[in-house]
Amino acid sequence: MAPKRKAKDVPKAESFGQVVVMDAQRDRGHWLCSLLDSLSYQAELVELEGLDGTLPAKPTLVVLGDLDRGPALEAAVEQVKVRFPGAPLAILGNFSGEADALPDAVERAILGVLPSPPKLIDLTELLARARAQVDADDYPDEQPREAGRDPGLFRALVGKSEKMQKVREAIDRAGPTQATVLVTGETGCGKEVVARNIHFRSDRSRGPFVAVNCGAIPSDLLESELFGHEKGAFTGAVSSRKGRFEMAEGGTLFLDEIGDMPLMMQVKLLRVLQEKVFERVGGTQPLAADVRIIAATHRDLDAHIGDGRFREDLYYRLNVFPIEMPPLRERTDDLPLLIDELLARIRADGGPRLDFTEQALAFLEGYRWPGNVRELSNLLERLSILYPDSRIDIGHLPKNYLESAGLDPDELKVAVPEPLAPPPAPPALKPAATDALPSDRQEPSLALPEEGLNLRDHLAKVEIAMILQALDQGDWIVARAASLLGLRRTTLVEKMRRYKLGTGR
Repeated sequence: MAPKRKAKDVPKAESFGQVVVMDAQRDRGHWLCSLLDSLSYQAELVELEGLDGTLPAKPTLVVLGDLDRGPALEAAVEQVKVRFPGAPLAILGNFSGEADALPDAVERAILGVLPSPPKLIDLTELLARARAQVDADDYPDEQPREAGRDPGLFRALVGKSEKMQKVREAIDRAGPTQATVLVTGETGCGKEVVARNIHFRSDRSRGPFVAVNCGAIPSDLLESELFGHEKGAFTGAVSSRKGRFEMAEGGTLFLDEIGDMPLMMQVKLLRVLQEKVFERVGGTQPLAADVRIIAATHRDLDAHIGDGRFREDLYYRLNVFPIEMPPLRERTDDLPLLIDELLARIRADGGPRLDFTEQALAFLEGYRWPGNVRELSNLLERLSILYPDSRIDIGHLPKNYLESAGLDPDELKVAVPEPLAPPPAPPALKPAATDALPSDRQEPSLALPEEGLNLRDHLAKVEIAMILQALDQGDWIVARAASLLGLRRTTLVEKMRRYKLGTGR
């Protein structure tokens, strides 16, 4: 059966992900989908027997209405697990006591329970945990071609300046070790990018990379977020839940904005770092913490120690291998390369082209960039919306940029931006060497065999061959390969998942 309700069929570049809702109470399901839409998620309300191929292979979250508390619910959960392997699953319903207890098999399979009707705070907290679980095994921006091959650096680390060379050298040294790393730098300069590069250069690269912003989670929820909780540990804990330490088992846990962590949590984190064990909230069973810690902050931790806001012993535990990420204003020589890479990302996501005059580029190189690379990315996205497929001059830059340089925007004669010439036709893809592909991925012939063929399998082989060629030409940078194929990056990632092309040939 086709889905009864779909999110609006318009592109949502800002979408945080897709949520599939299955609820026999149609009004409640529609209301939940509307709430998810308002939170920038693409939501679809479907029936359990309507799980067809048009739905995403791995949504951010699957929400299942409580059909009943018996075998039917267990069967529904199993059906959902088969259709969406690895996707986080939540149950929608009210559970007030032992009589309403969920079956053990259901409790083990779900991420959490949403009360009915769903409360916004419960929904946003559940969505954050679901995204963390999905991100733990999500595709990085760049993939190694094959096991053991250098995966390369993320695009935000593009640059040839001396300071960026030092950052790369530090990543190369820290990556293969198990040392705890502390990344410092201003907001928006790419600290998480450094952490991800360290992870993908380590022997934990096949394990999850789990990030948590210590400053964005309320202090009374942070302990449960990091260490998880047992059923009944506090009001609303209707089932046990893993924390970020367990999600990152065998991989890397990235503690962003560690300088904003409350003192009480600093004590508990220090114990975990020292003893390599932790307990869930409300639990008594010690659990091993087989994770590598990478922390980051834009705070001056030395000053925080002096003010009594950060523990000195925790600082020395974290600061085993320090890496300082330079602000953009100290490496403006890298600005043209950064602009090229960020514009390539916009084009790969279906956005327009953009170019700058020499005067505008020189102006941007002299700007202070208080928001660093994040500010640059936002500026390029804004300009691509205002002046698509155009060449930008100084007068087309936002008013606050001009005023920061002492220019009067009203005195500048702003002409219509010069349109860019149509792009040249893309070069034909080079045929892949047949001995470079596995037998089931040989580039197929266009001749129809006399005995006929399975058209679906044949087209799949064509698609695999084209994807592999594009990945090779793009040095296995997913955004570049997507641009060569005329696809959105997310679409190509989904196809790579489907054909299991994530870790090379």
